[in-house]
Amino acid sequence: MTLPAAGSESSTSSVITNEDGWYKRSVGDNIIRPVFAIMNPELTYTLPPYQTAAGAVDMMAHIFERYFTNESNVDLTDRLSEATLKTIIKNIPIVLQDPKNYEARAEIMWAGTIAHNGLLGTGRIEDWATHDIEHEISGIYDITHGAGLAILFPAWMKYVYKKDIKRFAQFANRVWNVEIDINNLEKTALEGIEKTKAYFKKIGMPVSLSEANIPDDRFEEMAKKAIENGPLGNFVKLNKEDIIAIFNLAK
Repeated sequence: MTLPAAGSESSTSSVITNEDGWYKRSVGDNIIRPVFAIMNPELTYTLPPYQTAAGAVDMMAHIFERYFTNESNVDLTDRLSEATLKTIIKNIPIVLQDPKNYEARAEIMWAGTIAHNGLLGTGRIEDWATHDIEHEISGIYDITHGAGLAILFPAWMKYVYKKDIKRFAQFANRVWNVEIDINNLEKTALEGIEKTKAYFKKIGMPVSLSEANIPDDRFEEMAKKAIENGPLGNFVKLNKEDIIAIFNLAK
């Protein structure tokens, strides 16, 4: 492996784009999970900063898709997810400054594997709406997947956080060290979302569709394609109008 991001070294997933209609779709089955992978952090030293950062967002997004669940009593995988997120958050700025920092590259590479090998989803119903929405953007506009996720995830969070404000406040506190305001959990939750967006911007990712030069004239088309097989997500079920609203929040 030379690019820590997708977690393909230990996952059951693959993604392909069909240029006939610009459909970008995923497939997953244990039959494509590798049984052996070589992970050498030195092979990632020459990654451009942009790809390093985009990879980090993809890793974080893999965790978000599992972390925001409607399942209760999942404290162990909550804590494992939070620890993996904090490891990524800590080490990406280090390698952006010092690309040949072996220790930081190793932490990132390991975190990318843990983020998508299934461990953090144990006992949880996962979401995956944001990944599916992003596939519509990168399928048409060919934006790097991690960059698309950096744009969409804060918008998705803002759209759905009221479903479980307590979980979003926990996320803000445990991942971003936001002090919980017990009298105003919504304020805590929103601060966590803003800190997520600010971090993506800090590491060089776009955080709006306009920054990525993606226009707003195909929102309806992308939303319609996204739900061809039914509503997206599990944390909150999203239909066409919901997806368009998220695109508008991401503008």
